[in-house]
Amino acid sequence: MKMWPSLSVCALVAAVIFHSVHVLEFCESSGHDCHSEDVMASSQDTIKSRWNMSFTNLIHDLDDFRLSCNKLIDAFPIDKIDGNFVRTVKNCIFSKSIPTLLKGPLRLGAMSKDVIEGILDLDIAVTQSNEFLHYASGGKLFQGSVPLAHRYGGHQFGYWAGQLGDGRAHTLGQYTNRNGEIWELQLKGSGKTPYSRSGDGRAVIRSSVREFLCSEAMHFLGVPTSRAACLIVSEEPVLRDQFYNGNVKTERGAVVLRLAKSWFLIGSLEILAQSRERKLLRKLLDFVILEHFPFIHLTEPDKYLMFFATVQNETTHLIASWMSFGFAHAVCNTDNFSLLSFTIDYGPFGFMESYDPNFIPNTSDDDGRYRIGAQADIGRFNLEKLLEALSPVLSRKQQQEAQIILKGYTEIYQQRIQQLFKAKLGLLGDEEDDGYLIASLLKMMEDTQSDFTMSFRQLSELSAQQLQNRYFTQMWALCDLSSHMLFSDWIRMYLHRLSRQQEDSDLNRQRRMKNVNPRYVLRNWMAESAIKKAEMNDFFEVELLHHILSFLFVTQDPAEEAGYAARPPLWAKRLKVSCSS
Repeated sequence: MKMWPSLSVCALVAAVIFHSVHVLEFCESSGHDCHSEDVMASSQDTIKSRWNMSFTNLIHDLDDFRLSCNKLIDAFPIDKIDGNFVRTVKNCIFSKSIPTLLKGPLRLGAMSKDVIEGILDLDIAVTQSNEFLHYASGGKLFQGSVPLAHRYGGHQFGYWAGQLGDGRAHTLGQYTNRNGEIWELQLKGSGKTPYSRSGDGRAVIRSSVREFLCSEAMHFLGVPTSRAACLIVSEEPVLRDQFYNGNVKTERGAVVLRLAKSWFLIGSLEILAQSRERKLLRKLLDFVILEHFPFIHLTEPDKYLMFFATVQNETTHLIASWMSFGFAHAVCNTDNFSLLSFTIDYGPFGFMESYDPNFIPNTSDDDGRYRIGAQADIGRFNLEKLLEALSPVLSRKQQQEAQIILKGYTEIYQQRIQQLFKAKLGLLGDEEDDGYLIASLLKMMEDTQSDFTMSFRQLSELSAQQLQNRYFTQMWALCDLSSHMLFSDWIRMYLHRLSRQQEDSDLNRQRRMKNVNPRYVLRNWMAESAIKKAEMNDFFEVELLHHILSFLFVTQDPAEEAGYAARPPLWAKRLKVSCSS
């Protein structure tokens, strides 16, 4: 009997990839069919069934679409100085800032029907009008909109960076939809603000396509995220040094209209604590709690302690969600971490291909601070900075209790890891050796450089009999994995574990696994291919990817023909993304 290397799930906390949600909860939140077979029997039928909803009272005229900024403006003092010139801002949360007109001609590069109709209550037909292009790019303001740029600070790559703020984003206001949901609309790439520092306030097609596609893909994976309504592109020239090597190139400007329940960050609190604006710190905390944490009563003496405990738990869920799909955010600064624990700011992200805990998608990250295997540790670091920001409003006893809460982070994360990987392998119940089974698989994947996404997906596509017979000659990821000398031993352990699951059929096991193991993710080479075409005004591949990434758990003929589930092309290994991406 061959001996396995000594492995421990605890030792993998900072190096492997996981999530916290039960399978049923995951399915209900992710937007895909929990009981779908791994076939696309009819792509058109699937599309129709998703959008064949009885929408009533959709808005057909953009002049009838109204936002409100009253809640934000009434709650906080506004910067007393007007103008978009860069300056140090004090004693406020927002500065009024008008978006800069995007020079035309403008074009709709992409749009999300799920957001346009399902969240914004707009008839999809309005997106085809010139008027929509101007509204969605900042050239014209919706009724009730008072554009705001948010003041915040942050720790960037481990160091306090001082005042940061929305340097190329404008919050347009809040929209209350027909379901009573309140969403904040924001333009990204809409021009200079008081926080632009040396920047021009613009985004380019390259980064905007990535933002649009990944935020929507993450939503359909079931990962908490901001949403993207549309992408507007222009002919406006924008200078960019993509890799910060002196090679400045002219690119084209673009704007993404995106949505979130709130844009407040850990850095939103940090700047107030660092500036000793304690009264405003309390005001912001009370506002966030009142609006987004209704189970915490403002009269509760430990309300800020409860807030911290909740944010810690939800942040753990978020990072585990990223990790379960091999997603590396790559710039996990505190100014990129939401107080509501959803993913924002899709810069140099990457979905890991070959399993590697040291995967670093960001070429700007010379020290590998934000490598995928370090994301759990970075989450704890960011929570430490959140606690430091809360310290001015916590008593000494509450600070001590908060430290105890923080010490529980690792245990919570380990539980999430175990739960998620068991779901990915179709395991039910709890057995003592489950952690060993998981860790052994990951070690084999690392040794053989097997593809993370497809290894798990292909395990879910085979019956127990096929696994036993090693019937996967057409499955490239499992073929790579099976080259490991201990693979046969692992398969025997795995099948023996599955056989002890009473009242569980092989079909049900496969179905469960397919619903948590996507067949497609937004690999950087896929995004790059779409970007190159978009820069030549061909948005077909952007649209194709957007559609496919809305059904990531279902096999689709167009995706298979495009090679989105095939072995990545050789040129994919040469791809680089940076903080400018």
